[in-house]
Amino acid sequence: MILCITHSQDFYNIDLFFNYLNTKNIPYFRLNSDRLNHLQKISIQEDFFLLTDESGNTLDSRTVKAVWHRKSWGISIPEELDETYAKIFLKEYASLRYNLLTLLEHVPWINPLQNENKIDGNKIHQLKLAKKHNLTVPQTIFSNDPEKITEFFRQSCSGKMIAKLHGAISKSMGGENLLSTHIIDEDSLEYIGDIEYCPMIFQPYIEKEYELRIVYLDGEFFTGKINNSEHTDWRVAQGDYFWSRYALPESIKANLTSMMKEMDLYIGAIDMIKSRDGNYYFLEVNSQGEWGMLQKELGFPIAERIADNLIKRMKTNE
Repeated sequence: MILCITHSQDFYNIDLFFNYLNTKNIPYFRLNSDRLNHLQKISIQEDFFLLTDESGNTLDSRTVKAVWHRKSWGISIPEELDETYAKIFLKEYASLRYNLLTLLEHVPWINPLQNENKIDGNKIHQLKLAKKHNLTVPQTIFSNDPEKITEFFRQSCSGKMIAKLHGAISKSMGGENLLSTHIIDEDSLEYIGDIEYCPMIFQPYIEKEYELRIVYLDGEFFTGKINNSEHTDWRVAQGDYFWSRYALPESIKANLTSMMKEMDLYIGAIDMIKSRDGNYYFLEVNSQGEWGMLQKELGFPIAERIADNLIKRMKTNE
């Protein structure tokens, strides 16, 4: 049994994964993270848990042999719940979810949960590791201090920098509910005083030839190039953008592989840009990043390779 942790609105990627498991006669269970609440019946004991989901499907954790933690969404609060109890509701169900997931740490995960949390929660740590493994990274400051940000702008940004949130809030690669990266120039710098209400990551604006979305999967690479050189974020820009397959230089693949191994991640969606000065700049890796567009547009068998990885490790672990 493979447990897939996702959310109630997930489709395509997850359907490809389940369809492939069906061809291999591998049983699976879909656990919607946002519905791990009053809609499900859950009992956790010392060594196992029992669960009945919102559709009446039942799961005994002792049958789970591997886990794909695809996506975790926020836990949904019932509309009828008084606001006074909302924080308590979320706190206790978040605790229940954490206890439930950690009971499965002994089986193979496509990414170990604690490793995902460490890497996704620390972009500065990512950049430090990328640099350690000989990848080129932009100069970066994560700050809520207007004076330090202004100093960074003057010294490192040549009159133009980008600002972005540390956390990813987008729900899809289509741009829905996405807060785009902002460009800051001399004119907009005067409003930087408001940063104390929302610390952000700042980097010099890099003139680019194109962007790359790279899916790393246990030493294998699936790389898509998008023909965006003008906008900071193609997902929210209006334009005739298209994906094409891209062959990464072997030196970049070797550096990314050593970085991902130190992060102890089996899979990650890596964003890089090829700059007009000829460099490949590492921006970030998202252990739960989207890749469906690469499989759909370029025919990469990513869902199948994720399943193969889990099946192989599941059998080794028996």
